[in-house]
Amino acid sequence: MNRLKRATRQLILASAICLLSFSSLSIVQAAQGTSRIDAVLVLDVSHSMSTSDPGKIGNEAMKMFIDMLSTKGDQVGIVAYTDEIQREKALLEIESAADKTNLKGFIDQLNRGAYTDVSVGVKEAVQILEDGADPAHEPMIILLADGNNDFNDASGRTQAQSDTDMDKAIQEANDSGVPIYTIGLNADGKLNKEALAELSDLTGGKSFSTDSADDLPQILSEIFASHLDLNVVPVDSFTADGNYQNVKISVPNANVLEANISIMSSQPVEAKLIDPAGNSVAIPSDDILLSKSKSYSLIKLLSPVEGDWTLQVKGVNRDKIDINLIFNYDLGLAIDPLAQTSYSKGDAVTFRSYLISGGQKLKDEEQYRNMSAVLLVKDLDTGTTKEVPMDNGGDHFEGTYKIEDEHDYEIKVKAEEESFFRETEALAITAKGAGTGQSTPNQPAVEEKKPFPVVPVILGVIGLAAVLAAAFVILRLLKKANRGFVGQLIIEIRDENTGDKTSPQYKKLSAFKGKLLLHQLLQLAPELKETEKVVFKPGSNDRIVLQNGSLCTIEKAGRTIDASHAFEMKSGDLITVSLKQVDKTIFIEYLV
Repeated sequence: MNRLKRATRQLILASAICLLSFSSLSIVQAAQGTSRIDAVLVLDVSHSMSTSDPGKIGNEAMKMFIDMLSTKGDQVGIVAYTDEIQREKALLEIESAADKTNLKGFIDQLNRGAYTDVSVGVKEAVQILEDGADPAHEPMIILLADGNNDFNDASGRTQAQSDTDMDKAIQEANDSGVPIYTIGLNADGKLNKEALAELSDLTGGKSFSTDSADDLPQILSEIFASHLDLNVVPVDSFTADGNYQNVKISVPNANVLEANISIMSSQPVEAKLIDPAGNSVAIPSDDILLSKSKSYSLIKLLSPVEGDWTLQVKGVNRDKIDINLIFNYDLGLAIDPLAQTSYSKGDAVTFRSYLISGGQKLKDEEQYRNMSAVLLVKDLDTGTTKEVPMDNGGDHFEGTYKIEDEHDYEIKVKAEEESFFRETEALAITAKGAGTGQSTPNQPAVEEKKPFPVVPVILGVIGLAAVLAAAFVILRLLKKANRGFVGQLIIEIRDENTGDKTSPQYKKLSAFKGKLLLHQLLQLAPELKETEKVVFKPGSNDRIVLQNGSLCTIEKAGRTIDASHAFEMKSGDLITVSLKQVDKTIFIEYLV
């Protein structure tokens, strides 16, 4: 899933999920993304679900999803449909436990009605996201249904009309980068698995099906894993014997933000928690939250201490216990901007990437030790993607791609280890427009005796002197143009509508020569395109020269500066660039 719109606002969703049911055992360790979730949960509440989902497992899955979310920041909407919208709730931002209780109470009040039209629910979910989604959040739709339509004859509604509405909803979802995950409920064996799978395939989501509540914990973990770039790692399973049994939960480092332990069983399950120091931890307490439903309990650990925790689980004798664990790290993956975006076929382009934490480069080589990285090179002309291995430099990854064709390309870096992976935002480059000239073979000259050309020689000498003088001037200009940068720029972006500011981004300048566009440093984000006429050039005495050919307003120390020709910045200078086309302000500090 390619979504360029992801901006930093807060760290995303709940991170470790331990789902204890009585059917299977695995651990899921997750990476965190750089934005929160906007999710719409869509539930078929027609009478057909009385046989497809007699135990209202769909309702429980929706409530569990809500409890798995972070304590603050995510947005959730709900749609309950038959052949029309029965009830709905617009996106609600979760700011407290009461908001989650509100959403779960709404789900408990849903009733069933006649007839079914899946397109009605999907269409409304897409509309809810269009009306209220935060551009900085990750949008998604989760549909819980049996995938079958049942039209009211009196309405005159046809399958063709439903298909038309569904096609339109799918197109709008794709245009907005909204994946649709489907959970097929199949208690009666009448699931339309193909229809739900196609819906997910067409939107970049994933499709699941189940005829048992036992599968829901793993399914929800897989949805989180797919949407948030997580990997699933299996661990040992065990069968309950009626006594407390120990499960080790290793928190790998201080970068883990949250951990959820979700216990699901049709029989009562008791749990205790012991921290790495051997102390029993009260459930609930200040840093341990607890929420319950009729089929599960969820324990949320906030900023858990690094080390081996012990989860003590007491289940009904002979029940098989499964554990899924998801860790959310305060880690992202960045890629250095390129000095240029236009190349020729055959050029070798080097890319450098590194982990970031709190907006700064992570220098902990231990974190890199077991990681590998690849360049994901997508040929936009053919649609194919090629993986190019990168070298692990101890505190960074580096790799080179040799451009194969005169095409447009999109480049990302993916770094992973056993427990998680990260992907960078995409860089766009082009190899189009670079001409390949062919030289004409030299023709042998016909020898002809002529008198010595005195005047032309004299003129030629004068012309040669002029050419040499011009060449000297050109060489000086080229030398000046190729002068390298020093130091770094620290960049932050503030949204003037919300007041939110991104984490500082540190952009080293040593890789650039000649000139550098501010838009390059901003990853060529489309909404910031007006910054492509804000240009930096190397100056003398470790300074940089700013030229502003855009409509942006540039200020220093609260005063507007005229950078239409040149404005010299020295180390420690801080400027602000106020954009005109969007309500954003860019803060730039130059440091040597």
